Amino acid sequence: MSNYTGQLAALGAAAMWACTALSIEGAARRIGSLTVNLVRLAFAFAFLSIVGLVSRGHPLPTDATHHNWTWLTISGLVGFTFGDLCLYRAYVVLGPRLSSLMMALVPPITALIGWQVLGETLTWRDLLGMTLTLTGIGWAILERSRRSGAVQQHITPAGVALGFGGALGQAVGLILSKIGMAGYNVFASTQVRVLAGFVGYALLFFALRWWPNVRTGLRDRTAIGFCALGAFFGPFLAVSLSLLAIRETVAGVAASIMALTPVLIIPLVIVLKGEKVGIGGVAGALVAVTGVALLFL
Repeated sequence: MSNYTGQLAALGAAAMWACTALSIEGAARRIGSLTVNLVRLAFAFAFLSIVGLVSRGHPLPTDATHHNWTWLTISGLVGFTFGDLCLYRAYVVLGPRLSSLMMALVPPITALIGWQVLGETLTWRDLLGMTLTLTGIGWAILERSRRSGAVQQHITPAGVALGFGGALGQAVGLILSKIGMAGYNVFASTQVRVLAGFVGYALLFFALRWWPNVRTGLRDRTAIGFCALGAFFGPFLAVSLSLLAIRETVAGVAASIMALTPVLIIPLVIVLKGEKVGIGGVAGALVAVTGVALLFL
């Protein structure tokens, strides 16, 4: 593979997350984020089953080892169930701007855990690239929120805890995935994670008595269509590319590039929604892109 396979896969994952964010937003407004999370994982599992059947002759990850199943299952529960649940709740309690900014903690947390657990190290160029990338992302997020006039909630301990929980869940999920997918197919590894996340949400829904809301949501064909589109770009393509990225390069570097999603959303909202982007947003994007360029060197 190319020396840049990991970085390119991470960039591809960021682009796919940008596409899925717009799709999931449309569905969540109609049937709620909790229902959307479950439905999109079901669609993703179906897509991954088709790929497994065509490419490997295994529609299900039945050839995974005990090691694969154990670590990837934990990764799916930590990343999809715990991490996403904290993140979406943080959007409500803390507001979208601060929640998005707290997700910028994912790369440094990932790098720290990767160093402690996997023995991964970063060069000075990696550190500079990560710093520029995250600075540019934060700048772009703040500028977009300011121009949109979005109302922000007050900072509360609960909101900060939820935001940090979302970032921690994503970071730990990545590291656990890198451990669990050793010697195994990327798409099949994603399928194990998706299955674990689905089961985690299903159990949660029993505890919350949320299943009637799911049944109601399934009647909304428009929302289900958005869920299918979001599942294709997100848990199917983006997550698979993210696993390829962390397998082929240092996890902290991959996480930094994948954090570029808020910047990549900017041209999409300009074209699809007609949003205007100020000088600050453009400058932030340029700084982030400069940081990513350093991570490719």
